[in-house]
Amino acid sequence: MRRALFAITGLAASTTAMVVLKAAPGTGQVAQEPPPGTAPTTDGPPPQVDVESAAPSREPRASRSPKPARSTEAPARRTDPSDAARTPSAPRTTTAAPRPTTRNVTGPVVGNEFGNVQVRITVNGSRIVDATALELPERTAQSEHRSDLVDSRYSGVAGLVVARQSADLDTVSGATATSESYRQSLQAAIDRAR
Repeated sequence: MRRALFAITGLAASTTAMVVLKAAPGTGQVAQEPPPGTAPTTDGPPPQVDVESAAPSREPRASRSPKPARSTEAPARRTDPSDAARTPSAPRTTTAAPRPTTRNVTGPVVGNEFGNVQVRITVNGSRIVDATALELPERTAQSEHRSDLVDSRYSGVAGLVVARQSADLDTVSGATATSESYRQSLQAAIDRAR
């Protein structure tokens, strides 16, 4: 990379030197480069070249633009007593960064042969942070046990709903109907949250 930079800088410097030599006042001949592979011939004294502009720089520079000439006179400065009292104000921001909003979204009631299931999710921004079963079948001790299995596996901040961020959940063994109803209510809540 440095070699390429040196080559480009050297080429630019030599081109600049050639332009200066061609345009120098008092030169009657136009300088020509010898063909590649031949030794240059000299007919007279060697031309004077500005060493600073012809020598390649060791430091990379963005561009070599001429600097404007500076005036030797100091600019007149007006003193205004009110300038001392003025302090620069801080820049104002026109837009605030959007804050994630936490909201609850409730799915519909989905019924099955054992009872009704309804799920509510808590969403922060676009991420599900909690899931709660608002209604689960509890008609019999067996349906209550199945509901507890589904609720403990899917609901809560550490449940599968939060872990997977979707309604693509494994069916709880022995609670197929309740699992399916939970997933349907959950999917509807997710769709509403979007």
